[in-house]
Amino acid sequence: MLQKRIDAITKDLPSSIKLIAVSKTHTADEINAAIDCGITDIGENKVQEILSKYDSVKKVNWHFIGHLQTNKVKQIIDKVYMIHSVDSLHLAEEISKRATHEVNILIQVNAAGEEQKFGVSPDQVLDLANSVKDLPNIKLRGLMHIAPAADNPEDVRVYFKKVKNIFDKLKPQFGEDFDTLSMGMSNDYKVAIEEGATCVRIGTAIFGERNYSKSQ
Repeated sequence: MLQKRIDAITKDLPSSIKLIAVSKTHTADEINAAIDCGITDIGENKVQEILSKYDSVKKVNWHFIGHLQTNKVKQIIDKVYMIHSVDSLHLAEEISKRATHEVNILIQVNAAGEEQKFGVSPDQVLDLANSVKDLPNIKLRGLMHIAPAADNPEDVRVYFKKVKNIFDKLKPQFGEDFDTLSMGMSNDYKVAIEEGATCVRIGTAIFGERNYSKSQ
């Protein structure tokens, strides 16, 4: 069943798109099964979930995709390939301070202005990007966006388009390493890809519904 779910996604996924399997609330055994099916990148949104699963999971690229508190940076800084959710200079400075190697980061953009979500507003992205780009041990790779919940993915196309426009404006200034646009989840990833996403974060369509009773 897991292989069929992954195959159903990857068969229509352009080879240029990175698939991040979001494993929140799912076990290390389930993650390892996904890795056996070809998954190379795993996303988690809570520090404790990475810490509880890390030693039991096969070699994989870990992506932190949730809100990261500065006091938790030191706990995962040596474990993650990329931090998608940088939303302040303060957080970027803490990552820079704690890192002993170059850490890939994305700036989280709150294009819809949702009060319950983190991320900087579109008009703040350039200032934050300029502030973090030269910090030691930081590699600014691009932008991340979480679209509003919607029954019809077409309803959020406008937000993906807005973030892609910001990305395109910044790319000439920030160079070839500025190459990642993290947008799209299980319900809207096809629209996100149409609007320029380079990586998608898919959980439910791969692992099934979240199971908090199995969360470690």
